[in-house]
Amino acid sequence: MGRETPAGDLRLANLTKRFGIFTAVDDLSLTIPQGSFFALLGASGCGKTTTLRMIAGLEEPTSGQVLLGDRDIARLRPYKRPVNTVFQSYALFPHLDIAENVAFGLRRRGIRKVDDQVERMLALVQLDGYGRRRPAQLSGGQQQRVALARALINHPQVLLLDEPLGALDLKLRRQMQIELKRIQTEVGITFVHVTHDQEEAMTMADTVAVMNAGRIEQLGAPADLYEYPATAFVANFLGQSNLLAGDAAGPTGDDVPVTAHGTRYSVPADRARVDRGPVHLGVRPEKLHLVGSADQIPAGHQHVAGVVTDASYVGVSTQYLLRTAWGSEVSVFSANSGATERLPVGAEALAYWDPRHAFLLPREPGEADRTTPVVDEPVGLPS
Repeated sequence: MGRETPAGDLRLANLTKRFGIFTAVDDLSLTIPQGSFFALLGASGCGKTTTLRMIAGLEEPTSGQVLLGDRDIARLRPYKRPVNTVFQSYALFPHLDIAENVAFGLRRRGIRKVDDQVERMLALVQLDGYGRRRPAQLSGGQQQRVALARALINHPQVLLLDEPLGALDLKLRRQMQIELKRIQTEVGITFVHVTHDQEEAMTMADTVAVMNAGRIEQLGAPADLYEYPATAFVANFLGQSNLLAGDAAGPTGDDVPVTAHGTRYSVPADRARVDRGPVHLGVRPEKLHLVGSADQIPAGHQHVAGVVTDASYVGVSTQYLLRTAWGSEVSVFSANSGATERLPVGAEALAYWDPRHAFLLPREPGEADRTTPVVDEPVGLPS
């Protein structure tokens, strides 16, 4: 397959990878549209990096296919694939200047006239005039841009990004998130980005796949995953959620009535992943509002009552914990807009929400409330 050939979609078909008795990637099938920015998001050990390595050719699948367009590339050697990878470690050559680092792939293919292409790539990553410097003279963010330019100059049909911003500090990481999205839009190449950082995935990707235990837990646009998660895992991996254990008796008109801890609630039927049996009633902390008395709750809203056990000021918001009568703590993120008074620890309060902002998820019988993030991170397993 020539590098100038239109790539087509990247498709993983029943892709499986086992290491002995451990299944790192479990019968994974998904389609990554040509020209999209796609993120594989998950905790350590979920299989995301192993998936990336199988696409790159650095790991051989136990079974399944890696299709680019209509061609299975799963058995091609890495250098024969129209795929390049940018790693967290940059992997620049310290003895070469920046221009020669960027030109490295072209030189290996026997291309002699590289100056114009190198200049265009350095301009793309906003490093004009840096060609004669050495990697050690550049900041971490600049080195990451060089690694990106070195990969893009080969005109790959798919660019793989393996935790590419993990070594950068927070401010630089945020800047590079914007830059990576800009570059992807400009070059139009399929980007597949592996990360454990939820904000990073949501900031850059058109589509996010949340992985858990070698499988895709949910796939979709970042806003869809956040506003309407499919499982308790996604609800508490992509941000935080308050999940109250309840029971639903089936839809009534456009709503699903739910009984949780002796109180009746309702959730719109189109916000319910399940409408009868054991359920989690979910509300994001920022969708909750904290007040001191019931007469401050707008009509049609629902609430839980409790005592403030913690109030943490974090600049844009104050993050409260409210201990309910049944013992669970509910998280409330209250914007520091100046419109309301901060409540002290020990104060009695009510957290209310609009039912349109709630959602219903399936719950295992006997499973309790889940009101703090729960993320399983197996130690020492391939990610």
